[in-house]
Amino acid sequence: MPLKIFLIGLPGSGKSTLGKQLAHALKLPFVDLDDAIENHCNLSISEIFKSKGEDWFREMEAHILRSVAEETESFVMATGGGSPCFYEGIDFMNRVGTTIFLDVSLTTIAQRLSQLEKSARPLFNKVSNLGEALQQLQQGRVSYYRKAKLILKEDEIEANQILEKLSFKK
Repeated sequence: MPLKIFLIGLPGSGKSTLGKQLAHALKLPFVDLDDAIENHCNLSISEIFKSKGEDWFREMEAHILRSVAEETESFVMATGGGSPCFYEGIDFMNRVGTTIFLDVSLTTIAQRLSQLEKSARPLFNKVSNLGEALQQLQQGRVSYYRKAKLILKEDEIEANQILEKLSFKK
């Protein structure tokens, strides 16, 4: 039986890290949607934002999301933070698989993102106050994220806990 798991949440919520662990535990392929977009376009996400703009990026993101989901039988996917919010992404993901919202505190996300290069996160390139920017982003996206089939509120979420909640045994 096909199993398609989509991890959603703000940038820095741990989707990629947790996704790899979950995919390993379930013996499924791991897909990082941002990596798939970069591979398809032969450009980094930052370069796409600079040269093509956010609107073009969001169209490409929606296209790649659907392509991967339709062409791959089972997987664990770390989506981009905006994937559920554009082009009916959350509705599509809920229709074809299981969505899991990693509801991580803004404090934890800010700590994680402050350790990264700003160029790695185009939405935060020109931000002077990361906390305020995250709060605005959360306000704009949380209504989409809350449509997930499973919402995990803990800041320290482990693959084993998710497997339990999904009724899988390791």
